Amino acid sequence: MRGSIGSMLLDRLRHLGVSRIYGVPGDYNLEFLELIEQTPGIEFIGTCNELNAAYAADGDARLAGIGAVLVTYGVGDLSCLSAVAGASAEGVPLVVISGMPPWHAIQSRALVHHTLADGNYDNVLNCYRQFTVACARLNPATAVAETDRVLQAVQALRRPVYIQFPSDICYVAVDVPPPPTVAAVSDPGLLARAGEQVVRRISQARKPVVLIDAMVRQYGLRERVQALCTSFGIPYAALSTARTLLPESGPEWLGQYGGAASAPAVADYVKAADCVIALGVRFVDSTSGYFSQQIAPGAMVDVQPFSLTCNGENIQGITAADLLDSVHQRLASVRMARPERIAAPAAPTAPAPQDEGWAQAPFWRRVESFLQPADVVVADNGSSMTAMLHAQLPAGCSLLVQPVWAAIGYSLPASLGACLAQPERRHVLFIGDGSFQMTVQELSTLLRHEANITIFLINNGGYTIERMILGPQSVYNDIANWRYADLPQVFGPDRAPRTFRVASMDELETALDQAAAHKGVNFIEVLFTSMDAPAGMAKMGAAVRRYDYGIDLPDQA
Repeated sequence: MRGSIGSMLLDRLRHLGVSRIYGVPGDYNLEFLELIEQTPGIEFIGTCNELNAAYAADGDARLAGIGAVLVTYGVGDLSCLSAVAGASAEGVPLVVISGMPPWHAIQSRALVHHTLADGNYDNVLNCYRQFTVACARLNPATAVAETDRVLQAVQALRRPVYIQFPSDICYVAVDVPPPPTVAAVSDPGLLARAGEQVVRRISQARKPVVLIDAMVRQYGLRERVQALCTSFGIPYAALSTARTLLPESGPEWLGQYGGAASAPAVADYVKAADCVIALGVRFVDSTSGYFSQQIAPGAMVDVQPFSLTCNGENIQGITAADLLDSVHQRLASVRMARPERIAAPAAPTAPAPQDEGWAQAPFWRRVESFLQPADVVVADNGSSMTAMLHAQLPAGCSLLVQPVWAAIGYSLPASLGACLAQPERRHVLFIGDGSFQMTVQELSTLLRHEANITIFLINNGGYTIERMILGPQSVYNDIANWRYADLPQVFGPDRAPRTFRVASMDELETALDQAAAHKGVNFIEVLFTSMDAPAGMAKMGAAVRRYDYGIDLPDQA
């Protein structure tokens, strides 16, 4: 079948499940944008800048499975590169498309704008090679083959890819075969050996546990993992990168695991476990209590997307999905004692808000009860993520955080993508004032699309998370104090957002009651002093201070 290169690319993207492309128009991608407007089933979502576009695509992909970004060459590419690197670090599949100067300019090394005016068209491509699993520059002779190669990579490896699309080839006609089928297949013999090893370890264990990391989201393994744990009574715990992927209630749920930052019962259970099924686990400083994980020697069974390491042997040529299926099937025919049942974590009891003064501790307890089943909760780095990672979230909630790349400001545009991916759900964003100032522009896009979101802006006068590490009174941790609650009216004057400024429990109650009754954008600015923070933040600051600077000081709180 004949078709244009642009239509081929859009058809391939739709085939992968892409229905929204985030980005910013530029003179090198306008013809492709014209084609998007004429193509049913795919929509362009304009954002205020390219960094925010990639963050939004990341938030979309975490709920929808894949995201897409369209930028213009050079200035747009490098603007969104930090977000693309974050998606790579966190295991989020994105397709980044860059509208390039025309093919004839590339071939003649023309000195055009958005380049360094030195005839070099490879520097940006070389940048992206560091942060993606595949890159391509399309040309008429190989456009289809290169597109399929790159899109096969994003499907198989579930991390970002990058496509350069010269501006003058959008409507060039080429032969377009059907999209190839991508399915990683395990070697049967290796799979059998791997399955036998894991089953032997589980069946002989007195105290097994499953540790969940982001791989479970990346590769769509939730149902398989849940079935394995509930069918055979195997307790499971989640790293911060995998919160809410599996139900956080019931006898198998242990809680969040982060080394010494875990609840004592969770840390003790994992430490005593004689079989730790680690699903894609990476012990990063921020997910392991600064490398304080304690796992018994020889207990780890390391399952990665395409390999198993168990009993000192590494087995390649298998997929995690096939391995989980094999283990489940084999365990069904093995006699094994069910592990000791684990009591579900008890809901924390808190004094009534009116009995306490105004501070972060009672605030977080109160807003935890504001959350509803099936909410999408997004929390930025700092006070917000610290509080939400320690919260007991209602059933069916999805928690979106970025603890590995840990870019402040990620959460606001990521919420835009999440809202558009699943508009039927209520979304709740917690973001600090320093983070908000990084990406504030996308508040206008949330208002423009009439997103169903309640935003809690934590105004504590600067970078409290940094103050907890070093410089509690230093001016470098200060920021300008905006009138945050006035901004929704500035960014969306015709959208009638609900806005509140809260500095007491009574004012908070009023805001929560009205926000719960209003479907649309609610904006609640919450004022605290600069060193007021959720429980655990001072301890975290001390751990960072020791690791980064090698110094021990009293808590900065």
